[in-house]
Amino acid sequence: MRNPEQILGIIFQLTQLLLVVLAAPLLTGWVGQCQAWLQNRSGAGLLQPYRVLNKLFHKDAVIADNASWLFRITPYIVFGCMWLAAAIIPIIAVDLPFSRAADVIALVGVFALARMFIALAAMDIGTSFGSMGARREMLVSFLAEPALLMVLFTASLISQSTQLTHIVATFAHHQFILYPSLAFAGIAFVMILLAENARIPVDNPSTHLELTMIHEAMILEYSARHLALIEWASSLKLFAYLSVGIALFLPHGMIEVGNWAGLPWALGLLCGKMLLAGAGLALLEALMAKMRIFRAPEFLGTAFLLGVLGLLIHFLLGA
Repeated sequence: MRNPEQILGIIFQLTQLLLVVLAAPLLTGWVGQCQAWLQNRSGAGLLQPYRVLNKLFHKDAVIADNASWLFRITPYIVFGCMWLAAAIIPIIAVDLPFSRAADVIALVGVFALARMFIALAAMDIGTSFGSMGARREMLVSFLAEPALLMVLFTASLISQSTQLTHIVATFAHHQFILYPSLAFAGIAFVMILLAENARIPVDNPSTHLELTMIHEAMILEYSARHLALIEWASSLKLFAYLSVGIALFLPHGMIEVGNWAGLPWALGLLCGKMLLAGAGLALLEALMAKMRIFRAPEFLGTAFLLGVLGLLIHFLLGA
């Protein structure tokens, strides 16, 4: 028999699982709507991602004759990886049953696993666009993952743990302290977020020009439910990265398991943080232009340098 605390933990964990999978497309719609407002357009509305997913799920899939089993199962694996990543990150509470899996190194590994499968599936059909997109994706990931690890290690050294839950508890439940190392890490994290989520200036999620696209080139052969799962996974990935940013740099407002009275307050704070983060992302994309793919190493190299500077500042100054 499970004790009441375990049952409450499971209920809170299921609440977070449903929250992330249902709210992720809404976040994507919010970012798109903010971009439309900044460009003086009316926009498609906040619910447009849900309409797109509904349309795709009701279509019949068209699969190439030479597609292997890898091509068919990749959308499900990618969606599962992104849902798992978004579920283990502390969002509304810090001591959920999945909290033991919220290790920063394991989290980067989950993102890498999804990237590996989508790149292999892009090359499986043998089209030039798929192979080109896979190579570009590997170039971006080769530079972005070390930079992301430097950012996460900076927070880990301050909290003396690689567990995201312990990092959140350290930053949220102690007195407010300004860490110069986290300032460098924060700038690096924003740059990594833009690159990893195929946003401007590294990639443009709304283009299909073969000379510029990265993510879109890898999914050109997908359709119907497979494409819907990949698009949903992209929304979950953006939600997960913003959740990591909130957990590292703005963790205040999270509650303990069983605190039902504080749940509305925690959800309200989460919505406010996500709204601000989405609007800030749209503003950044409106102020920047798409760079050439050959400039991406310089962009991500700068992010890695800022992450390393954050580590050095912590080692040298202890701040």
